[in-house]
Amino acid sequence: MRTWTPPVIPELPGSGEAPKLFNTATGRMEHPAIQDDRATLYVCGLTPYDATHIGHAFTYLTFDIMQRAWHDAGIETVYAQNITDIDDPLLERANDTGVDWRALADEQIGLYRSDMHRLGMIPPAHFVAVTEAIDEIAYGVKQLIERGFAYTVPTPDAEGDDIYFDVRGAQKESQWRLGDVAPYERDLLETLSAERGGDPEREGKRDVLDPLLWRAARDGEPSWESAVGVGRPGWHIECTVIAREALGELFTVQGGGHDLVFPHHEFTAAHATAISGKPLAHAYCHAALVSYDGHKMSKSRGNLVFVSKLLDGAHAGHCVDPSAIRLALLANHYRSEWEWFDTDLERAERRLAAWREGLERTPEEPASAAVVLQQLRAAMANDLDTPVMLATLDAALDAGVDDPCLIANAVHALLGVQLQPGE
Repeated sequence: MRTWTPPVIPELPGSGEAPKLFNTATGRMEHPAIQDDRATLYVCGLTPYDATHIGHAFTYLTFDIMQRAWHDAGIETVYAQNITDIDDPLLERANDTGVDWRALADEQIGLYRSDMHRLGMIPPAHFVAVTEAIDEIAYGVKQLIERGFAYTVPTPDAEGDDIYFDVRGAQKESQWRLGDVAPYERDLLETLSAERGGDPEREGKRDVLDPLLWRAARDGEPSWESAVGVGRPGWHIECTVIAREALGELFTVQGGGHDLVFPHHEFTAAHATAISGKPLAHAYCHAALVSYDGHKMSKSRGNLVFVSKLLDGAHAGHCVDPSAIRLALLANHYRSEWEWFDTDLERAERRLAAWREGLERTPEEPASAAVVLQQLRAAMANDLDTPVMLATLDAALDAGVDDPCLIANAVHALLGVQLQPGE
């Protein structure tokens, strides 16, 4: 699937350090394993029916910054992302609005591409829609059946039976254990499964947590012929297969929003281990959730702030500079939950203006741009500490620097924020 034009990233003198990152699976700060100066990153994409809100942008900006840190450290990055362009929420929205689900998905994917391009996000090298990988996903389900990690549940209203992953069987016969990615108590796992796409009430399942691998065809629903019957894939196996096809086994980082820790990332890892005998990724990194109007920003609640409306002037009353949106988001550490206020954008616009003015300052005793760059790199290497990076630049540009061009390039390269016209 087509991505978007990549941003130009200025080259800086010297090099930074590979960042130490918080691994959700271990609860520790770690340097994810990188071989031959090459990192591989998979980030779960959106379901295209409400693109692109600030919560989405915060997640994708997190992994944009991660790639910029690797780039600055001289590490090549291969980035893959999916688009879940067939799923119950998409079908429900299409039905509610009377729009064909394919047309709705195409429209929203186009809007997402535009938003990401305008925000200066690094595009994935592999951008794969689920509907482009049905055969490969079905083959992954077939492998799980053949290895004894899947079973069918009678489904009278469908053309065939649904297929489920056997959590207990996988724990007994594979290297994966429940909690490898999401170290939560069983009661919480059951609650999260019910809230996030699971079906604990489904009769015939061996364990209430067992996730769907393949949904047999129902009347009125999209379906495909496949190696495991007519139907469509479940959520977790989609990312398992797309990630492994794009990046191979045991890639560097699996990323996404914190609401994906369980069940999604737990079971994508479970499926991968059950298929190959190897873990899915070295590290699991998650961006915190964003609230608005006192509640987590979500499609179901409708408390969304859309990137396109900010950029086009429909939300703030004027067209917002993409760099200001990035600064509003970067003021928050990626692992800290926070709430969006419209005043955040106003503060970011003031900061952007102050930085641009600071580049023009010619003080008698300017700050050393080389030292500032060193400080920025140190903060970036410490779990992508963007709030410290912003505070460092506030102080430096308030005082003035001895090499404005170096600082402008550093801000552009590391944060994706443009301080000079024509960048």
